[in-house]
Amino acid sequence: MRPVQHASLVLTVPGMVIYADPVGGAALYEGLPRPNLVLITHEHGDHFDPATLAALVAADTKLVTNPAVHDKLPDDLKARVTPLANGETTTVGEVEIEAIPAYNMTEDRTKYHPKGRDNGYVLTLGGGRVYIAGDTEDTPEMRALKDILVAFVPMNLPFTMSPEQAAQGVAAFAPDYVYPYHYKGSDPQVFADALAKAGAKTKVVLGRWYEG
Repeated sequence: MRPVQHASLVLTVPGMVIYADPVGGAALYEGLPRPNLVLITHEHGDHFDPATLAALVAADTKLVTNPAVHDKLPDDLKARVTPLANGETTTVGEVEIEAIPAYNMTEDRTKYHPKGRDNGYVLTLGGGRVYIAGDTEDTPEMRALKDILVAFVPMNLPFTMSPEQAAQGVAAFAPDYVYPYHYKGSDPQVFADALAKAGAKTKVVLGRWYEG
């Protein structure tokens, strides 16, 4: 796994390179292999940038997005997309992809990510399951996840949730490993401490999301 910036990351698995929410310009991805698969969680500019996409995708790159992003893409990229609504699944190569609802529940935050629009994703590959949460609070759908090997979970107010709230959600579904991401302005160590206090056995991995 390679952190890129904020909510953008690159996963390399046997036979496939996966980009999640690539933004920020092609220069951030110099030296990295071209993606076979691109996942986009939702339409906000720190997750979705058509210009970056156009610069990064190869002729055979597949894209999976939520329906709202699909509708915003130029026609040449739209033709490559499998749009997934909440709860739907698809398979790309050997990777099974499930769209997990990603949304705000707190009353004064629902304007940022309304229920039913945005996705997180669970990827099942090589016997392991990876959860990329996107922008969300600790929803019932997150808490109900099972058998997650690695999770990427956001924490920054007011757009997602506090580190303490994120720790409560992660403790509920207990992945083997969790990467705090999308945490600009928050302290991921607060999350790690809260998770340990909750008695969770999940190992917290701190990636370099904001360093140059």
